Amino acid sequence: MNEILDVLIVGGGPVGASLAALLVSSSSGTPFRVAVLEPNPLPRVAADSPIDSRVVAVSRSSERILQAAGAWAGVFRASPYERMHIWHESVTVASPGALVFDAADVGEPNLGYIVENRILQRALVDAFAAKGGRIEPAQLLSLQIGADCVTVETGGGTLAARLVIGADGAQSAVRQAAGLTADSSDYRQTAIVATVATERSHEKTAWQRFMSNGTLAFLPLADGTSSIVWSADNDVAAGLLGDSPTNFALELDRASDLSLGTTRLVSERASFPLRRLAAHHYVAQRVALIGDAAHVVHPLAGQGVNLGLLDAAVLAQLLLDARIDREDPGALRVLRQYERWRKSEVALMSSAIDAFDRFLAHGRGPISRLAQRGLGWVNRSDELKRFFIRRALGMAGELPRLVQRSIS
Repeated sequence: MNEILDVLIVGGGPVGASLAALLVSSSSGTPFRVAVLEPNPLPRVAADSPIDSRVVAVSRSSERILQAAGAWAGVFRASPYERMHIWHESVTVASPGALVFDAADVGEPNLGYIVENRILQRALVDAFAAKGGRIEPAQLLSLQIGADCVTVETGGGTLAARLVIGADGAQSAVRQAAGLTADSSDYRQTAIVATVATERSHEKTAWQRFMSNGTLAFLPLADGTSSIVWSADNDVAAGLLGDSPTNFALELDRASDLSLGTTRLVSERASFPLRRLAAHHYVAQRVALIGDAAHVVHPLAGQGVNLGLLDAAVLAQLLLDARIDREDPGALRVLRQYERWRKSEVALMSSAIDAFDRFLAHGRGPISRLAQRGLGWVNRSDELKRFFIRRALGMAGELPRLVQRSIS
């Protein structure tokens, strides 16, 4: 162990790779010495390969972060969506009680993109590597926080860094090794994801229906199919996963109220349990958490990766500013700025998402009925719609410099 890195990022997923790429792309003067610890090999994706069912919604703010990281040009098969159509099962999809957001309402070409997770990750890792970034194909075993650096034991040897970033997901080994605690609760729901063909065109629209036992979303894909994310109560999900493809499609038709006509599975079904996680602190001396290592939110709003990319952009900005001021990147003063900035923003979004799940997807009382009617009320107010569209675009709140730019 001769070299001491400036930053070691544990986890080479989209959030960790974005921070790495931003640090090496934006460095002026002496570049940051950055390495990414990622034990899982990342295969290349052929342009003619089938579309993967694991997708993410990339907001306008995330698009700008990817551009700054030098990765956006490598994100192929991105499917823009121009509208969002949201309704509750108590009304029909074409009812005045449904809520429709249109990019044209704010002078934008679209509201974002649906992108395969593996393509996004590959583009970011390639952007990092193209700037001379270093990938360590090993797993974190332990870390020891010292006065001047963190010593990290891996399956491939020992590394040292002024700052270690935990970008290693909800079960973060960095978070646990650094003694950072978190609140975690079970939604008692399972998300089912799959790719489906639909009788009618998706119309470059994201469709979402709130039901008494969960939430169903159709996300438009570049080849005309749609990716579904069906967040259902555990007992309902167990039955759906046990159904034959034909019976599953029939249940999907019922749940979607045939908003896109009949459906047909064109991929295997995958599923994962839904949990909420909020770290009590995002930072410790010489350690910071980003993305799912710091916070996990319900997928109904498609904000998980977008929140993580904003974490990366904010932390990159503060670390680059600290370098100009000749500050240690692992100094707690620098890291606490990041925590104060992002923790409040994430808490606000997380609370809003939980309220949507509680009152729109599962609520039955008077507050829930009020929330359900609220979709139609918002739809009749141009001002409220613009407010929510800006939130969906990721262009509201306290934003890092590389994202800031006014929208019409």
